[in-house]
Amino acid sequence: MTVRTAASRRQLIVVAALFLGPLLVAALMYYGNVSWLPVGRTNHGRLLEPIINLNASQGQQLLSALTDGETDNHWVLIYANDKECDKSCTEALHRLRQSRLMLGNEMSRMKRLFLHGTIAPDTLFLEQQHPGLITASDWRLDQLLNTKRPADLSAGGLYLVDPLGNLVMYFNAELAPGDMVDDIKHLLKLSRIG
Repeated sequence: MTVRTAASRRQLIVVAALFLGPLLVAALMYYGNVSWLPVGRTNHGRLLEPIINLNASQGQQLLSALTDGETDNHWVLIYANDKECDKSCTEALHRLRQSRLMLGNEMSRMKRLFLHGTIAPDTLFLEQQHPGLITASDWRLDQLLNTKRPADLSAGGLYLVDPLGNLVMYFNAELAPGDMVDDIKHLLKLSRIG
């Protein structure tokens, strides 16, 4: 065997490896049970599908009208409670406040809305404990939110609305604020609006 023949064989092997190598790796990744592959992302909150636009569903700019335009071009976290604000209500308001604060630099993109029923909340408590919290009462929005909440999840959670007025996600009442913030940060990172 000559030196030239040996070099030609090595070149042929290298070319074959360059061609077949990626195919073998792809087949291994596709058919094999490879534990080092990244797993899919799971949300802690529940995506609401089909997505409904709160403004279009009411025939008016509902959120903007309820909040005197304070929520325009912002993401909105909504807590709805049509009863007197008891312990579970104050805990939900605390979770609402903490979740926004945990957003850090992104918190300016988020507004908080407390949708209360016919019983007016304690305004002094809200001013002292929850500065910047927007309060409103609208039975139509409350009814709409209740119909969009997933039936297998308990009431008392938080709803996330994007800057276009789309009802995007529901966070269960038992969900830790850190888990909720993970989902919100992910959406804010992907979003070019708000």
